[in-house]
Amino acid sequence: MGVGGNFWDALKPYARYEGFDFMRNKKVAVDLSLWIVQHETALKSSRVRNPHLRLTFLRTINLFSKFGAYPVFVVDGKPSHLKSKARIARYFRSSGIDPKDMPVVEEGISVDRNKFFVKCVEECVDLLKHLGMPFLRARGEAEALCAQLNIEGAVDACITSDSDAFLFGAKCVIKHVDPKSTGPFECYYVEDIEVGLGLGRKHLIAVSLLVGSDHNINGVQGIGMETALRFVKKYNEDEVLQRLSEIGSGPMFPSNANVGSPGKCTRNSDMLQKSKAPHCSFCGHPGNKSLHRRVPCEYCHSIAGVNCSKKPPKFKCVCSCCDRDRKEKELKKNEYFHLRVCNKISMECNFPCNEIIEIYLRNEDIAEYSAHLLWKEPDIEMLIDFLAYHLHWEPSYIRQQILPMFSTIFLREMALNPSELLLLEQYKFDSIQRLKMRYGHQFYVVIWRRFALSMSDANHSVPSEGYSITSASESEETQTDGTCNGWDELHVPQIHVDGESSFILTDENLELVQAAFPVEVDNFLQQKEVKESKRKVTRSKGTCIESPSPNSGSVQLAITDYYRSSKPLKQAKDNQNLAQSEGTGCLKEKRKASSPSLSKSFGSLIVNFFGESLVASVASIGGPLLLCHCV
Repeated sequence: MGVGGNFWDALKPYARYEGFDFMRNKKVAVDLSLWIVQHETALKSSRVRNPHLRLTFLRTINLFSKFGAYPVFVVDGKPSHLKSKARIARYFRSSGIDPKDMPVVEEGISVDRNKFFVKCVEECVDLLKHLGMPFLRARGEAEALCAQLNIEGAVDACITSDSDAFLFGAKCVIKHVDPKSTGPFECYYVEDIEVGLGLGRKHLIAVSLLVGSDHNINGVQGIGMETALRFVKKYNEDEVLQRLSEIGSGPMFPSNANVGSPGKCTRNSDMLQKSKAPHCSFCGHPGNKSLHRRVPCEYCHSIAGVNCSKKPPKFKCVCSCCDRDRKEKELKKNEYFHLRVCNKISMECNFPCNEIIEIYLRNEDIAEYSAHLLWKEPDIEMLIDFLAYHLHWEPSYIRQQILPMFSTIFLREMALNPSELLLLEQYKFDSIQRLKMRYGHQFYVVIWRRFALSMSDANHSVPSEGYSITSASESEETQTDGTCNGWDELHVPQIHVDGESSFILTDENLELVQAAFPVEVDNFLQQKEVKESKRKVTRSKGTCIESPSPNSGSVQLAITDYYRSSKPLKQAKDNQNLAQSEGTGCLKEKRKASSPSLSKSFGSLIVNFFGESLVASVASIGGPLLLCHCV
């Protein structure tokens, strides 16, 4: 969606991958339509009831609680009739119908949006109302309003994969979110694109006119992204759209004509009059081979005793004549390139479309939208009824899923105005259990103790078996979880019971917990430091006990001295097989070489205990190693 011709591939080298806390405490505009379109993938991959609602619910909670952002959702308004072809083509592609069978859409006819899509949008809007999230209805395209909010500073970034956002003037676009990577946010900044590609906003609009977009899916026939980028760079940003209008409205250039005013590609007549001087076929410098035999070449005479040296492979002469010739060829090449593009543009009817340009350059007044940028607490009762009806979720499950949002709101309020308030009027901040690491990102595991025992236990899903918080993990040491919630998944809070007390464990941001409960965080860090120091002392003492005493007369043997490895035994057998093939004399030498050195007293003890015949038989099949195991 957006600019055609693999536009995102051209921008890929200038992407930034921001850290996990990039969106924390920032306002971001979300193009809700793209989220709803993505539910088709969920439909095909799994049998999920109303996947658009599930996806919107999970992503909204992740944006608000996990990433700490303040999302503003934007919904499309009345569609432009220019996008009718693109919407119909998109519908046929998703339906698996051959594009050749697509109906022809007449110009100027507005095709209403798909009724099923409109129904999904309205259901998501109702869900956002219950979640307390602000949403805005654009007059036209949602990405246009997102970009305008970004221009005016009402939001810090736009979350959309529609590249039209750059044409509408967006300053920062978040294209992709992957919480499981070290840089979860794939961001594009306009200043990076301007420096890297050397193109401004009007340049990008000109590129979209040439390669095609949702408003004109065909563009100019025969012009791709590389050609369009090279062509628009010839003009300044202020004149590029005007130049396209002049070329499109002018007559078609003949194939052998020089381009006049639009391209400014006339060649220098003085350069054409000068012919290239002869060059030596041996060294490649001005002159000829016979002349260089008599008179040293002025470029090669620096080598003593050599009049002319053989030129290396891929040699290029650096004389003024050759340099002028190369510049002339490059200029001629550019002339023909520009001429071909101009011919293709002039063959298009009604190019460029001024209506498309006006859509991209139109600025909306966001004053009326600013009053709606308010974030409220979720209406949990209405939310439970809504999700229970549409997704068939249990009320206890919904309360668990929504808890991260409530805990984030609670911690933010406590950071601003410390008080004796309770989370959900039932749970009190108890302590920090440990540090938790998920895909390189640290969180505090916060323990919330059930405080208001008079409340009904039906509000929470509590396990039947008892559980002790103090034994839930290995002290407060940083640990790594085996699983991690993704962009479309939630890490469900844990609910446990210890006797008559119940607890909730949630994962919270380090800075947010520090701001809300600084004393408790300091106590946790001090206790953690004390336990780590004790652990180090214990380990050091354990090392001293295991090491042999310097005053002792004996040396402590290693474990391999008590239980020998099977590897030497296998090697002894292999040596025995090899020796049998070589002869009896070699066999005795191999046995002698593979036998460990034993004291005479130990050998006599074995002979007296087992007898000479048994010792000889054992030695033939395993040697002293088997005897050691027998002892």
